[in-house]
Amino acid sequence: MIYALILAAGKGTRMGNVDLPKQFMQLGSRPIVIHTVEKFMLHDALDRIIVVAPQDWLQYTTDILNRYIGHDPRLMVTAGGPDRNESIMNALRYVDKQFGIQADDIVITHDSVRPFVTRRIIEENIQYALETGAVDTVIPAIDTIVKSTSGQYIDEIPYRTEMYQGQTPQSFNARKLMHLYGELSAEERSTLTDACKIFTLRQQPVRLVRGEVFNIKITTPYDLKVAEALLEGGTHH
Repeated sequence: MIYALILAAGKGTRMGNVDLPKQFMQLGSRPIVIHTVEKFMLHDALDRIIVVAPQDWLQYTTDILNRYIGHDPRLMVTAGGPDRNESIMNALRYVDKQFGIQADDIVITHDSVRPFVTRRIIEENIQYALETGAVDTVIPAIDTIVKSTSGQYIDEIPYRTEMYQGQTPQSFNARKLMHLYGELSAEERSTLTDACKIFTLRQQPVRLVRGEVFNIKITTPYDLKVAEALLEGGTHH
């Protein structure tokens, strides 16, 4: 089976002093998370679409999904964890309990606050996850990347042609993801910024899929303004 996990368990502290976690804020006439979920609802290949929400917001999440999307047997809600990867693992444990994870099951993980993901990106994530077991969505770095461990002096300026900026979805063989995560030490887990690093820490290949510049993550008030402009302009598809 193919599962989509819409990661909506964050608090959104960089959005400033707001009452709602950022995924529930309005973008146009609907909450951001609704725009994102709808992109995945269009794909018949997805067997389940699971929104991973904060424990305190589970009922709220269920209510807005019912209000804006309505009942759909593929759509489910479960609680996240204290960080991104624990949220993914909580969701996979939920999936395993509900359905039993099989050897060839695929999980597509996506930020709830990236509402402009395209059909092509999702389709290529599914295709390459089935073929290779791990996929990251990226775009080539436009700006020069500067590495500094001190924050005061340059250590290195890598070749820009070899640099990419990570987006989501990130997609994996579900059983392999759980196995590799279980192998990591507490110290290794503390270094994780996304799920792909779980694979790279164990020297496992991760296939790249080309993202889109407009597949932005809405994190700050500025991002929300950009998203409103994108929504009004209709440049995404």
